Amino acid sequence: MLKGLALTPPVLGRISIGKVIEKNGKRLPEKDDQFTLTSQIQSRDGWLLHPLNEELRQGKEDKLRSIPIRLMFNEPELNFRADYTLFDRQTGRPLCIGNGETCKRVTQDGMQSLPCPSPDTCPLAKGGACKPYGRLNVVIGDEDPLGSFVFRTTGFNSIRTLTARLHYFQAISGNRLACLPLELRLRGKSTRQSHGTPIFYVDLTLRSGMGMEEALLSAKQLDATRLAAGFDQAALDATASQGLGNGAFEDSEEDGGAVIEEFYPVTAEPSSPQEPSSGLPQAVRSSLADKLEAQALKQFEDNTAPQ
Repeated sequence: MLKGLALTPPVLGRISIGKVIEKNGKRLPEKDDQFTLTSQIQSRDGWLLHPLNEELRQGKEDKLRSIPIRLMFNEPELNFRADYTLFDRQTGRPLCIGNGETCKRVTQDGMQSLPCPSPDTCPLAKGGACKPYGRLNVVIGDEDPLGSFVFRTTGFNSIRTLTARLHYFQAISGNRLACLPLELRLRGKSTRQSHGTPIFYVDLTLRSGMGMEEALLSAKQLDATRLAAGFDQAALDATASQGLGNGAFEDSEEDGGAVIEEFYPVTAEPSSPQEPSSGLPQAVRSSLADKLEAQALKQFEDNTAPQ
């Protein structure tokens, strides 16, 4: 196993509730009110649709707002990983991930473990450079039980709801989360900040048409069938945990560019014609090139040191 390489669940495609469009010469994210399943191939016109996208829409008169799924693991944190994450918008390289208490950050002295005060008070998080960032892997269909579709989000409502649901379902199923017949469901809400405009987020529910008792019985039966066939769920969870912990960051530079374009768009105008802004604080843009990051880190450590 290559050290420093995070082994993530194999991905067959993407689940999105938006897309990137070109507007006034800029590529900007645009939210949608339905799910779209895409492949991992991107053309000049966007991500190519996955064949399951059309298959799931058959028989639906309305938009695709629910997807029947199963999970790969019994541990919620293996199915859904969420962190405060900061990317270098110019290179797509992850620079820092944290949980609100501690973080792992790339510095000119290498990888360091530092306090994480959350984006609200971190000096490197200005301008929306650092956000809560979640990745949910789910299984769609029965063709490949170890191949997944990934749903990425920086939405607080989706992250909070998915985290709660996963832990609740794990508890009531007797740690049979991977055996439950579940469904991703798109929901909407309005807030004062949205000025009445619906905000769509992703929820995780029991599959449509199934009651709680029926779903739990189905999970218990599937678990027993898998055990009889020699399927070792505990070993799978342990292997996945080891693989995810093998690297400092889950996202590679290869995927980082697409993540930044969709979830970390640059909203500020360039600071000058000669030096386009990357949307990050100057200390981050120069983090691996000059002394500005060292100055920001010193300021951060001084501000967060115990008094």
